[in-house]
Amino acid sequence: MGISISIFSFLLGTIVGSFLNVVALRYNTGLGIQGRSRCFSCNHKLGFFDLVPILSFVASFGRCRYCGSRISFQYPIIEAATGTLFLLTVYSFGFSLHTLYLLPALSLLLVILVYDLKHKIIPNGLVYALIAYSTLPLVFSFETHALNLPSLWHLLAGPILFAPFFFLWFVSRGRWLGLGDGKLAWSFGWLLGLSKGAAAVLLGVWIGAACSLLILAAQKWLFREGSQLTMKSEVPFAPFLILGFLIALFTHVDFFILTSFFEL
Repeated sequence: MGISISIFSFLLGTIVGSFLNVVALRYNTGLGIQGRSRCFSCNHKLGFFDLVPILSFVASFGRCRYCGSRISFQYPIIEAATGTLFLLTVYSFGFSLHTLYLLPALSLLLVILVYDLKHKIIPNGLVYALIAYSTLPLVFSFETHALNLPSLWHLLAGPILFAPFFFLWFVSRGRWLGLGDGKLAWSFGWLLGLSKGAAAVLLGVWIGAACSLLILAAQKWLFREGSQLTMKSEVPFAPFLILGFLIALFTHVDFFILTSFFEL
């Protein structure tokens, strides 16, 4: 892949990432995504030079040009993350229909990730949109560029990956986890197929468990008194599942490769 294509892919991703920040911040607030962007502190309309992805944040030293209030690091982080994901997708799958299909899916996953981090919930509107979008690989092959009937296992992949989350939700009456994580896993099954989808969920669970244990062990150095986490603390799980999805997508690891690794 040439340098010009790499630069274009990354820059396009940062522009999309700027839009994703707006969606994540305004979703379920009644504000909508239309209208000019404004500073959340002084309500001043932002101009073109305030909205250049990443560069505007750096040039303003992370502060509003009009009132001097601090701007969240979320903005440049999501812009850079989206740019990186677009670059990786084009590098991994080339300029193809598969790439064009994956980019909106990855964008939607990033919005879900940000929203879950901020509110500790996966909104139904976003995850149902992702599930609906993930039905396309069931009826269209990105390898042959033709319509096809899904295999039984691909069709069942979504419900199968959803089932363990539903069981835990049902047994705990929603105390252990919400159904949003299960719905997210459902979309993984249809986006990646059963084996890669299962690997994505398994990786997400392992990463989430490892990070949670590390935070619990090191929290006296990370947090002030009175803000410590416990085993009962609510932790957003979607970011870990999405990280597992990205690993499975870009490394092509599947469930059998993942489980055989531990048999060595």
